[in-house]
Amino acid sequence: MFFASLLAMVIAAVILVGFIIGMITKAVTEIGKSSDKPALVTESLLLLKTSDRVHELGSDNSLASFSNSPSFSAGLYDMIRALKAAKTDDKIKGVILKLDGGSNGWATLEQIREAILDFKKAGKKVYAYGDAITQRDYFLATAADSIFLNPAGMLEFKGLASQLMFFKGTLDKLGVQPEIFYAGRFKSATEPFRVSQMSPANRQQIAAMQQDIWSVFLKATAKKTGLDSATIQSLVQNGGLYFAGDAVKNHLIDGAEYWDEIEDKFRLTLGKKADEKMPYVSINSYASQMNNTTLGEGRVAVLFAEGEIVDGKAGDYQISPENLVKSIRQIRRDDKVKAVVLRVNSPGGSALASEVILRELQLLKAKKPLIVSMGDLAASGGYYIASQADSIFAMPNTLTGSIGVFGMLFNVGNALESKLGITFDEEKNAPFADFPTMSRTLTPAEESKMQATIDTIYATFKAHVVSGRKLSPVLVDSLAQGRVWSGEDALALGLVDGIGGINRAIESAANKAKLKTYSVTTYPEPVNQLQSLIDKVAGGTMSTEQLSSLVSKQLLEESTAIRELMWMKRISGRAQMMLPFRVLVN
Repeated sequence: MFFASLLAMVIAAVILVGFIIGMITKAVTEIGKSSDKPALVTESLLLLKTSDRVHELGSDNSLASFSNSPSFSAGLYDMIRALKAAKTDDKIKGVILKLDGGSNGWATLEQIREAILDFKKAGKKVYAYGDAITQRDYFLATAADSIFLNPAGMLEFKGLASQLMFFKGTLDKLGVQPEIFYAGRFKSATEPFRVSQMSPANRQQIAAMQQDIWSVFLKATAKKTGLDSATIQSLVQNGGLYFAGDAVKNHLIDGAEYWDEIEDKFRLTLGKKADEKMPYVSINSYASQMNNTTLGEGRVAVLFAEGEIVDGKAGDYQISPENLVKSIRQIRRDDKVKAVVLRVNSPGGSALASEVILRELQLLKAKKPLIVSMGDLAASGGYYIASQADSIFAMPNTLTGSIGVFGMLFNVGNALESKLGITFDEEKNAPFADFPTMSRTLTPAEESKMQATIDTIYATFKAHVVSGRKLSPVLVDSLAQGRVWSGEDALALGLVDGIGGINRAIESAANKAKLKTYSVTTYPEPVNQLQSLIDKVAGGTMSTEQLSSLVSKQLLEESTAIRELMWMKRISGRAQMMLPFRVLVN
């Protein structure tokens, strides 16, 4: 008991000290912030590492002093603003893209890429280097003036593939019977639990989605390399992986050199002596010293909604009414805010939570212009909450639409009886008193009730799109069916109003509010990782999944099966408006 108490005191002391240091650091940083650009001591190169996970909203780390992690991780909007400020910052002489892997979404990479291209308009150079270059990294690197690869490294240049994991065989072996209901021919989120391979409809939409993403990739590659599409396609079909020498020979990169040789080039550019330490400033550090607002008479609020839409209290990078509605009401009641941009990056989720959020957004729109900016995903529930906006903007490779609904239950009664000898018995005074249940097969009446619920929510979804987008019911029904569309397709079909990133949405919001000059404020506050942990522990809200993530984060990150099973447990029995496949396009 003594040592247990001592350990608890030590841990509490470390957290407290870290929190105090973090708060002091943040306060000092706030004092030194500039509304224009950070004040650098010396001429520097801005360093952007592709391995950094880029969320929509930045996050503070109060325990950064005890680790090698940054005290601030820039969100996407922070990065875009930082690159814009660096464009006119005389102390920033160029940008270095350190290509060291990463899994950021295609639309996120495209927006960073556009910001880099804009930075180059100031006549400053951008260089990209990697010991090995993945295809995603290469897409971003096409914005650079020069791309360099380690002489012993390889370039991934192989096309796109999407792989899904199916659990039907596992459920059959366990004796678990899925009870599945859905509306929409393409609404295939339930396929992994009811079939062992993709349906023709799902394969069709995934192929179309890949083609749209690949089209953007081809254009970027062609512009950088000067190669025509046929030549690029030939290199993809005949290669897949290219050693540095072959990549140079085929004009995919500009040189095969080691990092120290590249740094020597930088030293010459900056007039530094040989072996003199290079003055790099990370984009996280640069962005952390900037104010969240720009000067102006009116305000445009940017509200970030990132992650799965869930009921109850949201975890990190999740959306829930309990969290988001508070910000929506705060913005609605603030007379200084003249227009709002809702930034959506979500695959969807709970149907009920989506409806609650949409209602608050409708009330907000009644008072102020509401513009939606879509990130990597704004699908199903993500599109649901966007559907009533005045205008919607998406990136060419945003995944959106997926207008459909599904629900799942799992009958584990037979499995428990055959594997563990557990049986169930009950007494009820009404036919539906124990509905929904996981201990037995649903009755025909219960199945009808479930399907009627799904169909009703689906009809409501389509009605919101009809009124919000001002499209005919017949057209919306044909565009729905759970079908996923790219941003380009969504524009042609009338599901969005324009192609562009978050800055275009902000400009549109300001124009809608007739603001000549304006400031930009962001909601909610950046996530503080330590405070988030303290709140979860103190409030007793940390779920088994979140606790497991702390205990064995790497295991959960690497195990798709574990993540899928936890998701299956969480959504059982609840109507969902979710992307019809949980897949990473590589």
